[in-house]
Amino acid sequence: MTVEQIVGAGLMVLFLADIFLTVLYARAGTGLLAPRWNRLVWASIGSVAGLFGSRRSIALSFAGPLIVVALIGFWALGLTTGAALIIHPELGTAIRPSSGGASTDFVTALLVAGNSLSIVGGGDYSPYTSGTRMLFLFNSLVGASVLSLVLSYLVQVYSALRDRNALALTVDLMTGGTGDAAQMLARLGPDGDFSNATSELSNLARSLAMTKEAHHFYPLLFYFRFREPLYSVSRMSFILLDLTTLIETTFDRQKYGALIGSGPVSSLRDCARLLLDTVDRNFPTTDAGHSSAVPVEHHKRSYAVASDVLRNAGIQTQSHAESYAAQRSRWEPLVRRVAPTLGYRMSEIDSRSAADEGLN
Repeated sequence: MTVEQIVGAGLMVLFLADIFLTVLYARAGTGLLAPRWNRLVWASIGSVAGLFGSRRSIALSFAGPLIVVALIGFWALGLTTGAALIIHPELGTAIRPSSGGASTDFVTALLVAGNSLSIVGGGDYSPYTSGTRMLFLFNSLVGASVLSLVLSYLVQVYSALRDRNALALTVDLMTGGTGDAAQMLARLGPDGDFSNATSELSNLARSLAMTKEAHHFYPLLFYFRFREPLYSVSRMSFILLDLTTLIETTFDRQKYGALIGSGPVSSLRDCARLLLDTVDRNFPTTDAGHSSAVPVEHHKRSYAVASDVLRNAGIQTQSHAESYAAQRSRWEPLVRRVAPTLGYRMSEIDSRSAADEGLN
């Protein structure tokens, strides 16, 4: 083998390993090339979207599909280039057309490599030795396998995306379209009756756990950003974390102790944190300096508004503004790192702070 062929074989192994880790091993952050490539494409799209001004949100909504197309093209180009480097030295001798002269330039090698990765014997060039025949057979098996794996992977990604959007829409509808966790609580327990709340929260926790694992299995989900804030991971997670924080700090413990200490409440809180942690670790979110600390007084004002909503709904409350502010200060920085990266303002995530533009 020549040095060129050794480099080509190494390149094919590298891209096949990347496809294996991304599609079959399916863990966020384990790919060799795909995570870096996706971040590069995302950064490029973000830079272009910035030129659209007020329409930046619309431009970013194309990021997910464009990254899918770019990733498939990246893998196809890498495998084809690797195969071309192996084939190039054999052009005109072991690999040649059935009639006429043989071109030996690298562009021809790319064409032959592409044909060998798709259909055995396709194109004008054919192998004439045992070694090159085995190479063409191997390439055709690689091409067919990668195509089926990628198609299956994309089906799973879009299925997980549909489930994520369904959960986000469910959460939004449970708030009455307000995005306010206090409104959601008022609807879960009309006149203070939370007899069915545990079951409802359990269903949400199950769906949220599936969404969290989907983001761990299919990192491409990170890049699907919709124009409507209600579909954002940051808004959905914020509402559910605010919901559990309000339950733990606002509800009367004598009357609602069973709900406060229930598994679904703690599961929602922990799973929402895990989802945000997964995105924060594997998505190019803003640095910690960007998400500056929010004054405690802001949290207390938000708590007071939420308490009024709950009392007006006939729910017995207790005043623990300090506890609410302390708990919220632990999880809100995660939201503030994730939301701006995907082009959302905090006023779109936290409906109770929409009037306080100085914090966004």
